[in-house]
Amino acid sequence: MTRHRGRGRLPVVLALPAFLGLAFLLVPLAGLLIKAPWGTLSGQLFSAEVGEALKLSLICASLATVLCLFFGIPLAWLLARSGLPGRGILRALVTVPLVLPPVVGGVALLLVLGRRGLIGQHLDAWFGISLPFTTAGVVVAEAFVAMPFLVISVEGALRAADPRFEEAAATLGASRWLTFRRVTLPSVLPGVVAGGVLCWARALGEFGATITFAGNFPGETTTMPLAVYLALETDPDAAIVLSIVLLLVSVGVLAGLRDRWISGPT
Repeated sequence: MTRHRGRGRLPVVLALPAFLGLAFLLVPLAGLLIKAPWGTLSGQLFSAEVGEALKLSLICASLATVLCLFFGIPLAWLLARSGLPGRGILRALVTVPLVLPPVVGGVALLLVLGRRGLIGQHLDAWFGISLPFTTAGVVVAEAFVAMPFLVISVEGALRAADPRFEEAAATLGASRWLTFRRVTLPSVLPGVVAGGVLCWARALGEFGATITFAGNFPGETTTMPLAVYLALETDPDAAIVLSIVLLLVSVGVLAGLRDRWISGPT
């Protein structure tokens, strides 16, 4: 009975700003759908420019997610399970890209991985590898801004996992690597999947770091967000179509993860 009363009607002083805030968030998205060129949507969606940007975005976001999984899962384990001193500071540094302006991230990548950067100059001189203004540069920029989403998700899953199963595996003689592969990783797989999906969605929508570090070259570095920005000046209908695609992907990701990230206790 007490629980039912706690979920009664909101007071007007809270309900009014709540609905205004909801309108503030939803009306622009509704405007995007209202202004969409539905009559020519299929033609715009399958045009060469849109298709090229969509294909490049999907490939780069997927490669960036693979890169984040490769480095992010061990990093999450380090933050959650190791006895490394200063983990709090390390955790804060890992999550910096979440709040850092993406353009600043792109500048930082240029200073480190550019042809004259701290590491980039050696990559260029020793191996002939140049990342800026290439498709590989897009992948690196997207991975830089998206990896924290994966690390936070996997670290949370590792902290919530029951360590007794790992202790039992160790008692039976399993090595740490075998325990991680056969016990730890399967137990946190939902967190890995959730983090991977969020990571992929964030990489798909990345703009600032990409245009700063990888530039804007059609067919090579022009991803969907960059194509939206360019199309606003020359072909607004194409910009709307690309925006709708990104909107649908974002809504689909959040809807698929609603039980983990949105829904509260019932």
